[in-house]
Amino acid sequence: MIEFFLNAYKDVSTTQIVLEFIAFVFGILSVWFAKKENIWVYPTGLIATIITTYLLYIAGYLGDMMINGYFTIMSIYGWYNWARKGNESDNLSITRTNSREKIIGIALFFITIFVVFGVYNFFDYKIRKDNYIDIFASGIFFAGMWYMAKKKIENWTLWIFGDLIVTPLYAYRGLGMLSLQYLIFTILAISAYLEWKKILNNSRIPEVQK
Repeated sequence: MIEFFLNAYKDVSTTQIVLEFIAFVFGILSVWFAKKENIWVYPTGLIATIITTYLLYIAGYLGDMMINGYFTIMSIYGWYNWARKGNESDNLSITRTNSREKIIGIALFFITIFVVFGVYNFFDYKIRKDNYIDIFASGIFFAGMWYMAKKKIENWTLWIFGDLIVTPLYAYRGLGMLSLQYLIFTILAISAYLEWKKILNNSRIPEVQK
């Protein structure tokens, strides 16, 4: 296992290794803060996604690059959404998606697949077998990030599914640190789902007692 990680970085510049490590640390911090429903999920996430977008650009993985570029934009939107001040009724709480939001999530999934596939073709990139997995995961993560900005518990379901897909994908591509990061993301996402579910259930108890 150690040899696998070391071999992946033997021809990589020190700068790139440092950048990937910074993205690794801040990415994990971001998921941890999300689990705790802490607004620091977004500033830490911004650092991780901006660096990762650059690293994936120079590696030539357009689908993954677009995903992280989108994460950057959605982090700014989510930061604003979570930080809104006002009456108690205006504060964003953890909820489940309604029918309309489910349709939007499904639409985002398919639109993303179509757009990412189109970008690969536009730039005349050869689409290998692993790129189809990349494109599919892109759709999952796009929808998941939008749900997170809305504090919908289903975002964690999508993160878990997507993380399980890309963890072996990054290992296959030799991006050992990113593969390890997404493995940790999977564990944190499962834990976060259980924690958000508990919060959601507790918030419904007063309503039942009424």
